[in-house]
Amino acid sequence: MTTDTMDADLHPKTAEDVLAAVQWAAGEQIPMEIIGQGTKRAMGRPMQTAHTLELSGMSGVTLFEPEELVMTAKAGTPLAEIHALLAKHDQELQFEPADLGPLLGNATGQGTLGGMVNTNFAGPRRLKAGSARDHILGIAAVSGRGEVFKSGGRVVKNVTGYDLSKGVTGAWGTLAVLTDITMKVLPRAETEKTVAFEGLSDADASSAMATAMGSDCEVSSAAHMPAHGGEPARTLLRVEGFEASVAYRVEKLAKLLAVHGNADISDVDASRKIWADLRDVAPFIGDTSLPVWRISCTPSHGHVIAAAIANETSISCFYDWQGGLIWMQMEDGEPMADLVRGAVNTNGGGHATLIRATAEQRLATPVFHPQPGPLAALSRRYRENFDPHGVLNPGRISVEG
Repeated sequence: MTTDTMDADLHPKTAEDVLAAVQWAAGEQIPMEIIGQGTKRAMGRPMQTAHTLELSGMSGVTLFEPEELVMTAKAGTPLAEIHALLAKHDQELQFEPADLGPLLGNATGQGTLGGMVNTNFAGPRRLKAGSARDHILGIAAVSGRGEVFKSGGRVVKNVTGYDLSKGVTGAWGTLAVLTDITMKVLPRAETEKTVAFEGLSDADASSAMATAMGSDCEVSSAAHMPAHGGEPARTLLRVEGFEASVAYRVEKLAKLLAVHGNADISDVDASRKIWADLRDVAPFIGDTSLPVWRISCTPSHGHVIAAAIANETSISCFYDWQGGLIWMQMEDGEPMADLVRGAVNTNGGGHATLIRATAEQRLATPVFHPQPGPLAALSRRYRENFDPHGVLNPGRISVEG
């Protein structure tokens, strides 16, 4: 790849190719869209860019030491490939990265490692395992200045000064182009079961989930599906670990919450399907014209926020993270950002991100929750230091770029 023959779509094969492309873009002050397979292209604000830097050609696991619980791969490596390799060794990315491609109208299993790190999404095990930011060990990247840098390494305690690997995680490709990523991997639980209670109101479910998560039953995930389409409400609690321990804790949990009715116990295969569907927001896959919001809030306030919005417009929703994550579909086809964010701000706070909407709606709506003044200023300075000319995904996360 040479800088005198740059096409509109750039397909680097090596870190040197990425460096050349970014140096050219920075020198000419030409904006570029950074993508892996493009499965999350319909998230964030639409961009006007002259070129696309597409990293799917930079793929492959370059280091995997199962006994050391560490893996390094190129940024364009499909997550499906990583999941398959880890499964052979009974290991996993424990924070359960979501596959939101189908929610946005794309095929399943197309997301990449770089896309996962840039968005920092986590699945139902978030309360126990954290997010991608908590599991990243190191990166190699090219900043918007056209400078190569590395951060972190292959072990957890290998950071001095600023941990830039965590700083770029969740930046939506606006700070740097990741080329190589090192992640901590962990053993997969021997088995799991899901304890479910039917017919609980959102408020009662919130109380039940709080009781479960505060108990010594070591519940790893808690979610609530309100009644919808003739299906009863279901409150779901996941217990993972060794077979004997899981059996004991499930029985104890059912007794602890017996006031809410008889518990239905799902076996390991059914349980894994339940949580995979919640992780990937399967209830809202289909009609991509209906906006979908992702609301993060205090767990005890989740059902209050949803009720405030439901009082004003027609919605469908479900709760993950003990009620601290609301996935909400607006049934009238309008994002209604003021209503959503007003309900969040007046009921305990949090942030609401517009995950799915038309390009026109994303252009007219602040996709990400507006930051308080001091934090917004800090974010601007961070971007200015990494990408002073605004050539990497400009405007993706804000009007300012």
